[in-house]
Amino acid sequence: MDNNQSSYIREDELIDDLQLNGLNLIQKREGFKFGIDAVLLSHFANVKRSFRVIDLCTGTGIVPFLIYGKYSPKEVFGLEIQEDMVEMAERSVHMNNLEEKLHFINHDLKDIKYLKSLERFDVVTVNPPYKLNNSGILNPLDKLAIARHEILCNLEDVIVASRTLLKDNGRLFIVHRPERLADIFGLMRKYKIEPKRVKMVHPKVGKAPNIVLVEGQRDGGAYLKWDEPLYVYDENGKYTSEIDKIYGRI
Repeated sequence: MDNNQSSYIREDELIDDLQLNGLNLIQKREGFKFGIDAVLLSHFANVKRSFRVIDLCTGTGIVPFLIYGKYSPKEVFGLEIQEDMVEMAERSVHMNNLEEKLHFINHDLKDIKYLKSLERFDVVTVNPPYKLNNSGILNPLDKLAIARHEILCNLEDVIVASRTLLKDNGRLFIVHRPERLADIFGLMRKYKIEPKRVKMVHPKVGKAPNIVLVEGQRDGGAYLKWDEPLYVYDENGKYTSEIDKIYGRI
């Protein structure tokens, strides 16, 4: 880390090299860190250079940074309710000199009136809390709990927000758990976002999928495509070539 970078972080933080066009991201040393879900979501999203993109439940901004690094769209926004996360994301923006391309908003995605005040987007991405909020959480203000459980928003809130933010025929890309697939399809159709593409992610061949990626289109016609499944590890316990390609290792 050079002295210029070190001026952007605090004692309890570190800088992650995203190994993508020289981009770096500030994260907490202890606490919630981005994982493969964010990487897969940014890869699955179909983003063009002319697009405006918004990422919901953005945390410290990993998906916006990956999408910018991969596709160089016109603008990428991140929406996050936790003020300290947004503050960290904004420092990452300044550290990478991307003030004109990446923007972070500290707001509640359930505030539909506010969402309607924003200009519409070509693409919405979201890596939402996965777990239903009935799982014995002791501290509802815990950062990890907020990231993983439907405490501050649920799946329906996410779909309603996406519907509000998308342009006509705009696309939603979501990463979730396969056991919630029926909920995802039902809520997308309820709010007229038609499921268009699904990709299952398996830990390895012979294991049930543990991640699902879904693409939906605002007011799209009924047609659903299933992508080839993705396997994370091979029979030797090493990352598959597909995963290495997604991470830019090969």
